[in-house]
Amino acid sequence: AQQALLSAQLKILSLRSSPYQYTPLRSAIDNALASVFTMAIAAPTRGAGAIQAMLTGDNANGLLQAANQYEANIRAAFQKMRAQLRGKVHITMTKRRLMKLAIEKVKGEKKGIENIVPHLKGMPALLFTKENPFTIYKLISKSKSPAPAKAGQTAPKDIIVRAGPTPFAPGPIIGELGAARIKTGVEGGKVAIKEDSVVVKEGQVIKPNIASILSRLGIEPMEIGLDITAIFEDGAIYERKILAVDEEEYLRNITQAHQWSFNLAVEAGIFTKETTEFLVVKAVNESKALAREANILADEMVGEILGKAEREMKALKAELNLPENAAGEKKD
Repeated sequence: AQQALLSAQLKILSLRSSPYQYTPLRSAIDNALASVFTMAIAAPTRGAGAIQAMLTGDNANGLLQAANQYEANIRAAFQKMRAQLRGKVHITMTKRRLMKLAIEKVKGEKKGIENIVPHLKGMPALLFTKENPFTIYKLISKSKSPAPAKAGQTAPKDIIVRAGPTPFAPGPIIGELGAARIKTGVEGGKVAIKEDSVVVKEGQVIKPNIASILSRLGIEPMEIGLDITAIFEDGAIYERKILAVDEEEYLRNITQAHQWSFNLAVEAGIFTKETTEFLVVKAVNESKALAREANILADEMVGEILGKAEREMKALKAELNLPENAAGEKKD
């Protein structure tokens, strides 16, 4: 693998020093380098026996199956990812046939582990960890690095070119952006993008002109890293759709659920640690309102009711325009 890696590097250096900007051969060698590098660096242990030992070892509390998506800048991205995962995850790569053989041999000791086999697709890797499935999914998701798009790749999500200024002077670039359905104008002597534009929709293949524009605009829509497809823990399989939790939405849902339960408890008069004080204050206010409306002379309401009676008497006297002594008042 090291010899193949060195050979691929030399060929790429030779191509990059040539006057040609891009050729299919160079693209093929780039992809070959990515694959060779991945196997050389991320596969320290090979063979069904070694994998079987890991599957039954102390580090087998969490088993992850991942597909490598190394594209451009593979070396720097992988170094960064290894630093982030060091001490938490052990990565093993080998042929799928050997992985299946090792899983078959340990399924008697690890109940349900055979259910991971359908997720071994593409160029898989096994990740061993003691971390919680959701914690490790979040950790690996954050270890991904952005990468520029290449022609022929499939967009992992909608690729959007945002409105705003660009560093380009007016010229052929306006026509190139227009061909990509990006509305432009000239502001301050520079080309400006007038509105957000979706240049490639999720699942579509990226065309060469779009890849060129994205590169010139400094937009890196692709990702380099590990793409978790499933995690095995204590006999259960956690797929990506379960692990991909939106933390902000999750917190909003918890806050909303708490508010709804609090309101329900208050309306139903259910006394809990959180509602007791509020319900007591509510009961006091409601009892005072009842005493006030029914003119009940309770100890706490005497002054307020007498004051109410006096205000009503003065209002009635003013309405009837009675003289000062008409109500039986005496003058000294």
